[in-house]
Amino acid sequence: MLLALEVKNLALIEKEEIEFLDGLNILTGETGAGKSIILGALSLALGAKVEKSLLRDESQEAYVEAVFSVRDEGTQKRLQDMDIDVSDSEVILSRRISASRSVAKINGESVPAKKLKEAGALLIDIYGQQEHVSLLKKGVHLALLDEYAITRNSEMAEKLKQVAEAYRAYRRVEKEYAQSVSDDGEREKELVFLRHEVEEIESAKLSEGEDQALEEDYERLSHSQKILEACGVSQQAIGENGASDALGRALRELSAVAEYDPALSDIEASLADAEALLSDVQRELASYIDSAEYDVEERLNTINRLKDKYGATLEEVLEALAEKSAQIEKLEDYEHYLEELSERRKEAAAQYERAAAEVSRLRKEAAEALSVEVAAELSDLNFLDVAFSMSFEQVSPQANGFDDAQFVISLNPGAPLRPLKEIASGGELSRIMLAIKTVLARGDAIDTLIFDEIDTGISGRTAQAVAEKLRRVGAAHQVICITHLPQIAAQANRHFRIEKHIEGEATVSSIFALDEEGAVEELARMLGGARITEAVRENAREMRREAKAAG
Repeated sequence: MLLALEVKNLALIEKEEIEFLDGLNILTGETGAGKSIILGALSLALGAKVEKSLLRDESQEAYVEAVFSVRDEGTQKRLQDMDIDVSDSEVILSRRISASRSVAKINGESVPAKKLKEAGALLIDIYGQQEHVSLLKKGVHLALLDEYAITRNSEMAEKLKQVAEAYRAYRRVEKEYAQSVSDDGEREKELVFLRHEVEEIESAKLSEGEDQALEEDYERLSHSQKILEACGVSQQAIGENGASDALGRALRELSAVAEYDPALSDIEASLADAEALLSDVQRELASYIDSAEYDVEERLNTINRLKDKYGATLEEVLEALAEKSAQIEKLEDYEHYLEELSERRKEAAAQYERAAAEVSRLRKEAAEALSVEVAAELSDLNFLDVAFSMSFEQVSPQANGFDDAQFVISLNPGAPLRPLKEIASGGELSRIMLAIKTVLARGDAIDTLIFDEIDTGISGRTAQAVAEKLRRVGAAHQVICITHLPQIAAQANRHFRIEKHIEGEATVSSIFALDEEGAVEELARMLGGARITEAVRENAREMRREAKAAG
């Protein structure tokens, strides 16, 4: 649940720290006092888009921080999967905002705003004017049904994932099929082009790792002039008038006298070996110098040109060759390829149909149960003789299945069920959304629910019914509610008053946690307006007594 919210330098708020309790937390105040700023600040801590106009003083940073206690083990696990530490069962979401940038943090560690939003979605559910207006959109109805179905049946989430994967597979093969049924002229053009590309790669006679070896050769040959000069000097040193001639003369002189002393025979043999070795070296040097035709640079240029066209590495170029060769083989035997593709298309469509049909079955089962529960909640919210259900229509394949579903309702006995957008007013929509949220909250791991403008268009007995419903939801969840109605405010476990005043030349909003007498006085203000009599105060006290007795 939300333990505390800190707000600095945001809109009309200079600095406020709010500590929330379990149960029903009520925020009230005059119109324009800044109640919506509190909700806006919390939304920023949950990753909402930053509007620079919210800065109270652009020369200073704005700061919002929301501290949550995380008690649900499933939520803890999902946060841990996001690499968020919940070892002390507490998570702190914060946002620091300046005129030029904003910094999001979770437990003091900087994170992208997207991650802040994903974490916030696990911790709190905000319902306001925009949400109940969204009930006019059919797509929202299906999303709410799926949310309910997942809490009711653990298989539903996996089934939705399977239908999405089957849809993507179906769309891939469908796209390939559509691209493949082109005319013969286009296929022939593609064949000519592919053959040209394959011939270009094959004519290079590439081998894996060749480019790396050539790079090494190129590095060596960048010193080719120095190498050749050294070889030339060496050849001259051991050639004519060099070491070879000198060794030959020494061998001839020694051979002439070796017969006179057998001890010279070994020396003569060593000189002969040295002469032979020197002659071999002389021939190898001559051969190296004669054959030094350095075409490595040209070969590298050929390989690099192919890399520019077909892949970043030689391996990718060879992979491209294999793919293009396979494409040629496919196009040359096109009829067989089309038959095979058609079979794959049928199988992908069949797999999608099976997955979507299973999701549709689970949805319709869930819709029956949801309709019964929502109808019961609507009855509590002063909808008399209400009938509530969902209508289904099969549409073309989509990632979430082939269902198009919407809520339908009848507000009068015998009247036909009709779509919400045709018959529901703003006040009725807010109560319908409250009923749906109440049902969803039963199986939801989200601890904190926020309701803003839930009292739109209601009064009297209906307002009392909504108030009692919020109190019951608050018994199982932390509820934070911004309201103008005393019937709702009277149910508060903790009541906050937001008021606006002038400090110097600036307008400032402040928030106060009210004790019991303060809560009664605020209720009296809401009941009596500008003139608060003792009778009005007594009425407020009686409302508080009744709420406590009912709670």
